[in-house]
Amino acid sequence: MSLQRVLFVCVGNACRSQMAEAFARAYGKDVLTPSSAGLAPAMLIPMETCKIMAEKNIDLLAHFPKPLTIFAPGQFDIVINLSGTPLRDFPNACEWKVRDPIGGPLKQHRAVRDQIEQLVMKLILDLRRKTQPRKP
Repeated sequence: MSLQRVLFVCVGNACRSQMAEAFARAYGKDVLTPSSAGLAPAMLIPMETCKIMAEKNIDLLAHFPKPLTIFAPGQFDIVINLSGTPLRDFPNACEWKVRDPIGGPLKQHRAVRDQIEQLVMKLILDLRRKTQPRKP
C-alpha cells in the first residue's frame, strides 16, 4: 500500500492543523504524507503554538499558514477537518472536534496539542493496521 496523502484543515492553519501535520510528519512517515491548510489563513503561526510544540521536540518555526484553495479536492486520500465548518469541496472529510486555542492560555494550547497528538496517533495506528499483511 502506498503512503496515504492526508490533509488537515482548520480555520487559520496556524494552530490545530499545523500541530496535526507536524505530529503526523514526526510519527507516521511510514504510512502517510501530511499537509495542512486553512479556510482563512492567518499571517503567521503564533509563538504559543511554536512554544508548546517545541515542548514535544517538534519545531514549527519554518512553517507558515497556507490557504485551502491551493489544494485540489482529489489530491488527498484522507481529509481531516478541525475547523468546525463543513468543507463543501471535501464532502467526505472526517470531522475532528477540537477546540480552537487561539486567544486562550498556554494551558488550553497544551490540552489541544495533547488531544491532537492522540487523534493523530490513532489515525497512524489505524493506517498501520490496514497496511499489515493478513495472516492466513
